[in-house]
Amino acid sequence: MAKRGPYEKGEAKRGEILHAALEIFAAEGYRGTSLRKVAAKCNLSLPGLMHYFDSKEDLLTQVLRMRDETARARQDERTSPESYREIIRESARTPGLVELFVSMAAAASDPAHPAHAHFAERYPALRERVAAFCRKRMDEGRMTTEIPAERLAVLLLAVADGIQLQWLIDRSTDMEQPIEDVLRLLDPTRKT
Repeated sequence: MAKRGPYEKGEAKRGEILHAALEIFAAEGYRGTSLRKVAAKCNLSLPGLMHYFDSKEDLLTQVLRMRDETARARQDERTSPESYREIIRESARTPGLVELFVSMAAAASDPAHPAHAHFAERYPALRERVAAFCRKRMDEGRMTTEIPAERLAVLLLAVADGIQLQWLIDRSTDMEQPIEDVLRLLDPTRKT
């Protein structure tokens, strides 16, 4: 049975806020966007906006969760290496979300930070997804390495996260090429 009443309206407003924040951060950047702008887009005051979240960091963490859920849904639809490259391309088109990700990932090292739980859940799940991708490619003979899939997943995620950080410093950095290079090392027959 569908939820009704104030709870349903509150959840709908919370979803509206998250979508607005995701859109604004993607277009205008993490550092350059104020929460007042997000509130205004949702016809709320800043205190009204914050009624739906425990803190600014909680709101930002929920924006990252939404971004990850959206990316995961797209990966479920497409399982080729191209889907991973498309996510990297999308990151290049949304520098504000890359800034948000890198900033929140650093802050999440503190177990008391609202993003800590998100990242603590995110990485094991991503490692398993990437390891499954690697095992499948190994089973198909399209990836050759003596590195176990689980360790290879850690390596690939480190490359992906690291290149995002480098790209934030120097936007001429190609975020796709390092991923492509690692995949090429693992599959010498691969054409770029």
